[in-house]
Amino acid sequence: MKHLLSIFTSFLVLLTLVFTLHSCQDDPLIVSPQQESPLARTYDGNFLQDYFFLNCRITQTTDGFLPTQAARAYGYLGVAAYEAVIHGIDGGKSLAGQINGIEPGSLPTPRKGEEYNWALACNAAAAHTMRRMFEINITKDNRERIDRMEMQNKALLREGVSNEIVERSENYGLAVAEALYQISTTDGGHEAYLDPFSKDKFHMPADEHCWIPTGAQRIPLSPFWHQNRSFIPDIVETSQPGDHIDYSIDENSAFYAQAIDVYEQVTHRNTAEHLTIAKYWADDPFETCTPAGHTFNIGTQLLQESNATLEKTAVGLAMMAVAENDAFISCWKSKYDYVLIRPVSYIQKNIDPNFETVIGTPPFPAYTSGHSAEIGAATKVFIHLFTDESGDYSFTDLSQVQYGFEARTFDNFYEMAEECALSRYYGGIHFEMDNTKGLDLGYAVGDAVVNDLNWPENIQ
Repeated sequence: MKHLLSIFTSFLVLLTLVFTLHSCQDDPLIVSPQQESPLARTYDGNFLQDYFFLNCRITQTTDGFLPTQAARAYGYLGVAAYEAVIHGIDGGKSLAGQINGIEPGSLPTPRKGEEYNWALACNAAAAHTMRRMFEINITKDNRERIDRMEMQNKALLREGVSNEIVERSENYGLAVAEALYQISTTDGGHEAYLDPFSKDKFHMPADEHCWIPTGAQRIPLSPFWHQNRSFIPDIVETSQPGDHIDYSIDENSAFYAQAIDVYEQVTHRNTAEHLTIAKYWADDPFETCTPAGHTFNIGTQLLQESNATLEKTAVGLAMMAVAENDAFISCWKSKYDYVLIRPVSYIQKNIDPNFETVIGTPPFPAYTSGHSAEIGAATKVFIHLFTDESGDYSFTDLSQVQYGFEARTFDNFYEMAEECALSRYYGGIHFEMDNTKGLDLGYAVGDAVVNDLNWPENIQ
């Protein structure tokens, strides 16, 4: 079996090289659609949306995929799907040369004068990327789910398409996906799911303000994640939140006020609705498909409900992919720059030794909130895709129904983001400043995704 995999990998490398040799173009950023090929907007986006729903299930059931690892896997899936169809988008702009690690001309391009079916190319790219992202730990059942989805999609998408175009399109999608996978191996997060808590021990400072373990997991999650290569150049540095309130145990201090506020909320002010919100957004690993997965489910649902074409689906999910990946890297920098104590540790030491949180406290520092950062980044993408800067957009999040929750309805994307952030406060696991600064960090990342990268205009 290993020998067969080696042969297949060698074939993919050769295939990638062949396509890359055809990638010379006058402008490596702006691409021209293949005139011989129907545009990506002529295809339905449902099959790509289904891959992201499947990615949720695989994330939830694959060992080692915690919030950081999951966001990265979603990130490369979104970028691969986008790059597989970009030459089928009028005015399309490749991310090669725009985002870190993907140099101009480093990705395969289609051969001029030949017809491609962009849906078949995208189908092959998405399936291959998922296999690669989960490669070592994926279960047999999950691999078969990917295989089955790919073959079922192919059967539908190839109707009326010649065998020559089918093969050419699939080979192109595979070549793009494999090229991106090879690039991903140098970003710092390659196969991090094999050791998510890092056996290269992080030396946590012992200062009074610093994080201490709150459960059985003694080593913090992904302590070096902030060293990973982000997609957007310099975004990790430019989106940092600044200092938190000065640590103090003085009962008259601003920091103590943050802690007593959490304590009063959990022990006296929480209503049944607050408890529902805390649990709805918890998205603990292996219980759901992590915070990034929840947010991708929302975005994918919105694309599905709007009958998005392959063009809009690929662009929208790629924007989300960059946003989620980079929000987690930036957030993890603030977490391990400040290594701030969690509310439960502070409260038990300084206010009430019997204090308990509503939901479990994750094994990593408090400042800033990962949930707040990732939902903030995605919110800016949602606004760009579906409404204006007011954020007004009525929708019902159905993504958590599969886990036994009732659907929740929102009238505004900012309202959704703020509820997600507040859920960590209601749960007793974050100070208020963790959440507000986390949202600010996420909004900064999301704004950069929307404004600093050249995406296709007038997508349909």
